[in-house]
Amino acid sequence: MQSPLPIRLKNARKLANMTQEQLSTKLGFDRSHGTARISQYETGKHAPDYSMAKRMADVLGVPVAYLFCDDEALADMILAAGQLM
Repeated sequence: MQSPLPIRLKNARKLANMTQEQLSTKLGFDRSHGTARISQYETGKHAPDYSMAKRMADVLGVPVAYLFCDDEALADMILAAGQLM
């Protein structure tokens, strides 16, 4: 089973109206490699560890659980619950 993280990360970034470059900058990545790193996470070529996933979720304004949820309906509920907090 493939990780849901690449799709969820891209969705969360788009919901936040951020480009890959903007996200990488907010995470403090090196300008020359940051966008490539985000792209690799979104394509599933590389996976972030939990602490990086948590940082990305915080920057994007979503619960970290949303990034790992493999059920679409539950992911929507997690996102909605996170907006109530």
